[in-house]
Amino acid sequence: MVAAPAASTRASGQAPLLGIGQVLARLQPEFPDLTPSKLRFLEEQRLVSPARTAAGYRKFSTADVERITVVLSMQRDHYLPLKVIRTHLEAVDAGETPALPGATSAAAFLAGARRYRRDELIAEAGATAALLDDAVSASLLPAAEYHGDEALGVLRSLVALRAVGIEPRHLRGVRAAAEREAALVERAIAPSRRADAADKARAVERGLELAGHLEAVHVSVVRASLGRLAR
Repeated sequence: MVAAPAASTRASGQAPLLGIGQVLARLQPEFPDLTPSKLRFLEEQRLVSPARTAAGYRKFSTADVERITVVLSMQRDHYLPLKVIRTHLEAVDAGETPALPGATSAAAFLAGARRYRRDELIAEAGATAALLDDAVSASLLPAAEYHGDEALGVLRSLVALRAVGIEPRHLRGVRAAAEREAALVERAIAPSRRADAADKARAVERGLELAGHLEAVHVSVVRASLGRLAR
């Protein structure tokens, strides 16, 4: 489809279409790693479908920019592979309201993913300031000004664990194990990481897939270990 010129778009009362540079100017303050190559990669993965001018230049609508924001937020806050995000957004497009694995609903993301200040995060999780501080000290949560739903889920879990005497300091080994697993993944995808941003994005996608496999193994091992309680 050939995009309408900006002048006629304004005349019709619609928001003007944006070029890649304008999209980057809008989104890079929140997503500094976003590049033209990454935008093209998102199009390649069928997550966004910008219009094209007669000369072949990409033009993004307001809805396109909002969709890109949703995709990047899902990646940042929930570490979801793009194919999972695409599946959920396609379901939303079809009028469904699917829930993301271990996260919030895709519809909630489309309405705007929430960011929590420190006091909001504590209140939403039913936690205490001391528990959040302990979680940060144990490197289970980042020392950030704002947190997403992923952090909220972690803090809620820590509240439940503290209720049975499991403190954040007891989970330092979990963090250490996660870092070792991340190192395994980084070594595995190292050959596919090139200077091009699209190649890096593909490597990240592969890394997230491998992380999912490691998570499945981890859960299985923990469950098998707990199986001895039934003996």
